Amino acid sequence: MERKVVLITGCSSGIGLHLALRLAADPSGSFKGGKRAGAKDPGGVEGCLVSGDEGREDLCPRGSPNSRQSSLNSVYATLRDLGSQGPLWEGARARGCPPGSLETLQLDVTDSCSVAAARDHVTEGRVDILVCNAGRGLVGPLEAHTVEAVGSVLDVNVAGTVRTLQAFLPDMKRRRAGRVLVTGSIGGMMGLPFNAVYCASKFALEGLCESLAVLLPPFGVHVSLIECGPVRTAFQEKLEGGPGGALGSTDLETRALFSRYQSHCERIFREEAQDPEDVVEVFVRALSAPRPVLRYFSTERFLPLAELRLSDPGGSQYVNAMHRAVFSEPEEGEAGSEAKGLEKGGGEEGRTEFGLNQIKM
Repeated sequence: MERKVVLITGCSSGIGLHLALRLAADPSGSFKGGKRAGAKDPGGVEGCLVSGDEGREDLCPRGSPNSRQSSLNSVYATLRDLGSQGPLWEGARARGCPPGSLETLQLDVTDSCSVAAARDHVTEGRVDILVCNAGRGLVGPLEAHTVEAVGSVLDVNVAGTVRTLQAFLPDMKRRRAGRVLVTGSIGGMMGLPFNAVYCASKFALEGLCESLAVLLPPFGVHVSLIECGPVRTAFQEKLEGGPGGALGSTDLETRALFSRYQSHCERIFREEAQDPEDVVEVFVRALSAPRPVLRYFSTERFLPLAELRLSDPGGSQYVNAMHRAVFSEPEEGEAGSEAKGLEKGGGEEGRTEFGLNQIKM
């Protein structure tokens, strides 16, 4: 069987890290890592994961007799800063990833030269599966964000994805084979308060990927979005400009609403956030599908809101429902009455409220 080559961006933490480990340690052999290529340990030595003395796993230098080049598939985990790859290797050792199962490459999606250099370090000369996962968040009142923070988010989330696709798509089209997975978000399907710029970037990815999905089937290339809800990762800790930005530049009422929004988000993450391992399984399902679809959802809890947006082209129902969901706490017993209303075949408003209660937005 021909080796499959997988390259994933944004692997320093979160979904990217867990996906790389999941594929490298796949017990079925369907997504194991393989051929060494330009990987570097924290000390700058190019290498791959191998078995060391006394059962210890360590990095071996390129060309070492211990380096393994015969694994079924190759997994390239890329990071903007190779100095942050420690957790990735620790995870690989903890999971018992087989020798030669994982490669790390430096790749900064905001730098076209860096993207091209990573592509050129793939010694197989091709990438069969590209996962565009690198992303950055921005939360707070729009007027509190600096222009630099806005530009940084758009550069990573939108332009960075475009740069990566521009680097790898031409060869996929030429070979008439390839799969592209892009980490999407529920924030790309509906506007969320205090997430205006982040949602704008994710909405852009929806249009980008849907347009490519229409174009690429004749080339044998399939594009899929993995639509994620809240996930327990360090993403919130890495928000551009910190949570809220420069709140001192906003009015008191907006600051009060932002405080309520933060409380709402804390509850959502506490009650509804998924473990990254669960989300990664959705990626694996998309990778394994014989006929991949455009969108896969890590959770169905947000679908009622997405359906509401489509059912009301004017948008008022969604806007009002979302405002109530975020800034108004439900009354005690409301869930039960809404559920009964749905069971009795209530109208559109009843279905909307039930959906919001179920997803605890």
